[in-house]
Amino acid sequence: MPAFEYKAVDRTGRSARGKLDAANEVDLELRLKKMGLDLITTRLLRSHTPTLASGSITRQDLITFCFDLEQISRAGIPIVDGLRDLREGMDNPRFREILTSVLEDIEGGKTLSQALAGYPKVFNTVFISLIKAGEMSGTLTEVFENLGATLKWHDELVSQTRRLLAYPALVLVVVLGVMIFLLLYLVPQVTSLLKTMGLQLPIQTRVLIWMSGFVASWWPLLLVLPVATAAGTGFMLRTSPRSRYLFDYAILHLPIVGEILQKIILARFANFFALMYRSGITILDAVKTSEDIVANRYVADGIQRAGQQINAGESLSNAFQNLGMFPPLVIRMLRVGETTGALDTALMNVTYFYNRDVRDSVDKALKLLEPTLTLVLGGMLALILFSVLTPIYDIIGKIKF
Repeated sequence: MPAFEYKAVDRTGRSARGKLDAANEVDLELRLKKMGLDLITTRLLRSHTPTLASGSITRQDLITFCFDLEQISRAGIPIVDGLRDLREGMDNPRFREILTSVLEDIEGGKTLSQALAGYPKVFNTVFISLIKAGEMSGTLTEVFENLGATLKWHDELVSQTRRLLAYPALVLVVVLGVMIFLLLYLVPQVTSLLKTMGLQLPIQTRVLIWMSGFVASWWPLLLVLPVATAAGTGFMLRTSPRSRYLFDYAILHLPIVGEILQKIILARFANFFALMYRSGITILDAVKTSEDIVANRYVADGIQRAGQQINAGESLSNAFQNLGMFPPLVIRMLRVGETTGALDTALMNVTYFYNRDVRDSVDKALKLLEPTLTLVLGGMLALILFSVLTPIYDIIGKIKF
């Protein structure tokens, strides 16, 4: 933000000098007025750089932003004054600079939605569409309230997903660490002993010795290979729509985890779709916008096909039924909503259904995954120890006391 050196007078006519950060001279004058000063002259000390301040804007920042705007709108405070006050109390430097630019755009004649649309990495398509709908219908207060609640719900959903994936990832790291330790430290020591005895080794022990030698000889490749594979996969997913489609399809068909991830994606879709429809956005526009919300190419293609069917004259419930992704209860809710004219209520019921289903599924999966992974870990370690100890038992049995 630019810095200005100013000369001003207070209400008694006494002069005052100082330095102050402001977006421009008009903003500087407004700030000084709040301090009880009238600007006389000013000089720019530090120009505004086009790059934004460092730092990231978290979902929690957006939740707080929506809550503050809801209170501002509900209290009848002009949006420009409210945004200016929010900027003054903003702790995040990057968000503060974004609000400064948004204020400049609004003062230049743009609407709030148009000003926020200049930052698509912070305010996504759904965010902008809902605010635009609220501006047109005069329901900005309700839009900000719903957006804040939805972002908070989404934050909880992400937390549930992390809970689901954190434990398997931790167990996988532990398993790999223990196996590498055994293969590089324990097995070579036992191997040297067995070779001196000249025993005929069982097949599982010979395989284990081969694995130990392979890891010892090629460990640099084994370290580089996962990183290279991850980088190559990421590049293919970014550049090849077909690869992205196949990858997204595969993760949704993983055992246990895939079904829950599909429910989480559909829960996010149902929640935002209901929010957009309730805010006055047409069904076709809501379906189109929802393709980007799901963040899964396989599901997005299904939603796109549903939109084409709706555009061709199919009802919403029939179009979603043809996707084969929604359970019969959800389709029945939508059909009742269309019949009674209370589609918004039906959509909110769908959101509630998926929210509860996802929470229950995550809890059940965690309870199932913990003993399953523990058994897998124990089985792998038992196999390694069995392969190592079997020849030792043979040696002990041949010793004559």
